[in-house]
Amino acid sequence: MKLRIAGLVVIGLVVGLASPQADILEQVLVKVNGEIITKTDLEARQIAALRQKQPNLRPDSDAELQKALAEITPEVIVDAVEELLMVQRGKELGYTMSTEQFTGIVENIKKENKIESDAALEAALKQEGMTMADLRRQLERTMLVQRVQQTDVMAKLQVTDTELRAYYETHKDEFATTPQITLREITIAVPVTAQGINVAQDDAAKEKAEDVRKKAAAGEPFARLAADFSDSGSKANGGLVGPLSKSDLSEELQKAVAGLKTGDLTPVTRTTRGYQIVKIEALQETTTKSFEDAKNEIADKIANDKRSGEYTKFIERLRAEAIIDWKNDEIKKAYELGLKARPTES
Repeated sequence: MKLRIAGLVVIGLVVGLASPQADILEQVLVKVNGEIITKTDLEARQIAALRQKQPNLRPDSDAELQKALAEITPEVIVDAVEELLMVQRGKELGYTMSTEQFTGIVENIKKENKIESDAALEAALKQEGMTMADLRRQLERTMLVQRVQQTDVMAKLQVTDTELRAYYETHKDEFATTPQITLREITIAVPVTAQGINVAQDDAAKEKAEDVRKKAAAGEPFARLAADFSDSGSKANGGLVGPLSKSDLSEELQKAVAGLKTGDLTPVTRTTRGYQIVKIEALQETTTKSFEDAKNEIADKIANDKRSGEYTKFIERLRAEAIIDWKNDEIKKAYELGLKARPTES
């Protein structure tokens, strides 16, 4: 069984939550401002990362597994250190999870997983190697990280009116709708034989198409005419096609409908299959959101673009101020490799 919690799956070992008694027997990999990350912590993160990135991984040998672990370890250990730094920052700011908050989250977890009681939840957690106390610590860590990101990163993402306007003026196409058309069609097919097209049959098809168009122009229901005379598969739906982007129409049809309004008919047009008449059922021309209507969307986009840079500056400051004491040289090398792959403040 896998518990789904706030969109995440709780799997196996609890990351970063080794008990004080267990820590004495654990291999400590690194101390970050006096708090430890153990071998068990790292292994739990490695398992989670492998399941997320390579859910179908079934290594045929120990060497293959070690290779997969080596590929993910640099990113995993950097993530572990960064999370611990943010948790420490959250504690420094005085953030905690109240019993009321935890109870509310537990109720949501039970509801999402269709669990009827606390006892059933505890049983489900036990299958994952967790207790309710473990769950609370894990949820509190997640809450601390989110609160710190909101306080130290998101709150500093200021977007000026000048930036908003400049983005709008240079990206107006992002706020424009695609011109669309809904039409009804009637196709009068021209038979094609091994000898090619018979001129008499072509003339007869054209004459039939012109006659059908006259009926449509005189007010006879186009859908009924399509059902009675069309050789196109759309006849079953009264010839209805769309809505389509205008750019999806053939070049010939684009020319035929150019300048027409809703309800207008195209002339009889020769196509590769025969002769076609089209009625414009509905048109949606290109429209562009006003600056005021697009303002919030633009602000979110610019803020998202800035978030990465602000987070990078923030985490680099935390790392620079931290006392990081490595107890394992191989993991330290993996950490340094992972740092090189991370974006840096420009």
